[in-house]
Amino acid sequence: MSTFAKRERLLLADLLETVGPDAETLCEGWRTRDLAAHVIVRERRPDAAGGTLIKQLAPRLEKVMAEYAAKPYEELIQLIRTGPPRFSPFQLKQVDEAANIVEFYVHTEDVRRAQPDWTPRELDPVFQDTLWARLERMARLMGRGVPTGLVLRRPDGQTAVAHRGTPVVTVTGEPSELLMFAYGRQNAARVDLDGDAEAIDRLHESRQLGI
Repeated sequence: MSTFAKRERLLLADLLETVGPDAETLCEGWRTRDLAAHVIVRERRPDAAGGTLIKQLAPRLEKVMAEYAAKPYEELIQLIRTGPPRFSPFQLKQVDEAANIVEFYVHTEDVRRAQPDWTPRELDPVFQDTLWARLERMARLMGRGVPTGLVLRRPDGQTAVAHRGTPVVTVTGEPSELLMFAYGRQNAARVDLDGDAEAIDRLHESRQLGI
């Protein structure tokens, strides 16, 4: 049976192929070619991928990403479809699911929602529950730098505290939408915000959401 990570990987590859190498994305400064290069470097070049989090490695990451981005776009799509090298930890189903479900879902939406004619996907309840489980574990990390208190709430009332503080803003939506919001895609997420108006404005403008 196909895993969620595998499904989202193939959806992303198909979408990147459809829109072409120069389509816009929600990632500031990135076209689809750049996003494709990022995905490939992340799972094929651990010597450079750490630059996402480690400042000293950032120049190497930028260099390696540029090298991949310069490759034929069709080659990039194929590398995403086929996945990591044979002996990569990402080849293990458990690692793939843990590391890539959110990665591929968010980046698929980064491409979809940057297009003028995008429409919401219908996601099954099991996948929504899976995204919620990931969000619960990562909420405090993603919300650690925001300027307000932040609570994420599903329509059924389940909540996750992303940041303690006052005033508190409560963001309500399906897990898939809350995930987009928590990853810094506030303006592209279909959610409802409740709280002090000034605090909501500060949260919407914050660049501190995400990892």
